[in-house]
Order: sequence, then structure tokens, then C-alpha cells
Amino acid sequence: MDTDEILMQTEEKMDKTLQKVKEDFQGVRTGKASPALVENIKVDCYGSTMRLRETAGITTPEPRLIMIQPWDASNVDPIRKAIEEANIGITPMVDGKIIRLPIPELSEERRKDLIKVVKKMGEDGKIAIRHARRDCLDQLKKEEKASTITQDDLKVSEKSTQDLTDKFVKQIDEMVGSKEKELLTI
Repeated sequence: MDTDEILMQTEEKMDKTLQKVKEDFQGVRTGKASPALVENIKVDCYGSTMRLRETAGITTPEPRLIMIQPWDASNVDPIRKAIEEANIGITPMVDGKIIRLPIPELSEERRKDLIKVVKKMGEDGKIAIRHARRDCLDQLKKEEKASTITQDDLKVSEKSTQDLTDKFVKQIDEMVGSKEKELLTI
């Protein structure tokens, strides 16, 4: 395998990690309603486990309200149960065939807890990126030992790998800062 291929695979891994961190951040609740808060909650219906977005329509008719309308009325109770078990700090209110989730105001203490959660998610993402870097460097060293690449290629590729790592770590840090700012905004 040549160095370009190894670097491309590493960049793909790092990009997937970045997308996962973004997805995780969307699930962290701020003071306003967002369908991303509940769309990935697992619901047991039809004898299998499905994501909420696959079983119902999710809308935000007001800034502090999420409305869930199951496509099948028999799924109202399993959806309510799944939301309660997800422990997102919101109590679902069943209104016939519709489930309403009023978003309460975040207390200062809860905001600080959520910031800690966001920082932990960001740190986990950075750790995954550093693992991808380590795997890439190991692969490059194996290729150099097998004499498929030169020492000069190895040095250039190591620098490129570090540059990639720095780029993705910086993006995660920016995302953490942005989410922290969003959480602190009342």
C-alpha cells in the first residue's frame, strides 16, 4: 500500500470520528427544542428496536416544544416509555395520538453538567483521532520496514499524518467551544 492510500484511509477514519462527535453533540440538550434531541432514541415496536425517527414524525412547532406524532397510533405507549427510559430530563405528555415534550429551562447547575458531558464527548473524539494517527504511523513504519516506501517518504507521511491530526483536533475543539457557548446562552 502506498503512502497516499494510507493517509486517505486515515483521513476517512478521522472524518467519521468528527461526524460521530457532531451527531453526539446534537443529542445534548440546550434551552431550545431540537428534533435531534430525540430522533435516535431506541423504541421497541413491531417486535424489533427502531430509532424514533423511523416510527414517528418529529416537529418543533414552538421554540420550547417537541411534538412527536407516531405513524401508527399503537406505538404511542412504546415511544413514551422509550423517551422516559432515555433519561433526557424531559417528561413526555401523551395527548391522544400525539406526544408533547415541553423543554424546561436549564438550571445553572444542569448547564455546567452538560458542559462537562460535551467536553468528555470532545475528548473521546480526540482520543479516537489520535488512535487513527497511531494506526497510520504503525502502518507507515511496517511499509518502510518492508521496503515498499523510503525513509524520506516515511518522514513526509509522518508530518502529513500529524497535520491531519492537528486539523481534526482543532475542529473538535471549535465544536466543543461552540456547544459550550450555546449551552451558556440563556
